[in-house]
Amino acid sequence: LGNTKIELLHPYGAQSPIAGFLAKNASGGIHHICLEVPDISAALETLKARGVRPLSDKPKIGAHGLPVVFLHPKDCGGVLTELEEKCSPA
Repeated sequence: LGNTKIELLHPYGAQSPIAGFLAKNASGGIHHICLEVPDISAALETLKARGVRPLSDKPKIGAHGLPVVFLHPKDCGGVLTELEEKCSPA
């Protein structure tokens, strides 16, 4: 798959979301998937209109310095889904 990356995650501390995931899933597994979108606010409004619940009211700056928002797994086939706004070309 073109433009695909796999990230290996490690918990920053005992209270991190990744630590909680590993406590429930000792053998590991897929924590979440991330989808790049050109406009995160527009994507969020479209998904909300279709009944998909975000886990926060507005995007936050994520690990890569870009706006992100997570979607409720129950609304995404049981998968925690992250939207990340594409970096604008310089």
